[in-house]
Amino acid sequence: MFELLEKAFLTGIGALAVSQKMGEEFVADLKDRYKMSEDEGKAVLEKMQCFAKEGREKVAEIAEIEVRKVMDKIGMVPREDYDRLLKRLEELEKRMDAE
Repeated sequence: MFELLEKAFLTGIGALAVSQKMGEEFVADLKDRYKMSEDEGKAVLEKMQCFAKEGREKVAEIAEIEVRKVMDKIGMVPREDYDRLLKRLEELEKRMDAE
């Protein structure tokens, strides 16, 4: 289950990376066609990179929310809860052994 979610997430990141390369090519084409200066081209590319970064962050946020929904739906507990309960159980076992 997690492998499927991980693959979907990584596919999204890969698509964004391809988009980055396409963005760079687009800016190079703009510079050629419209005789943009190097600074203008860099400014456009920086804006595109900013939008791409925001997109990646949003994808990561949405993926995390969806993973948590799936975990809740199938009854899985978060690792932190599991670790906390395991520690509590170990402490109770120590107390019982000491008695």
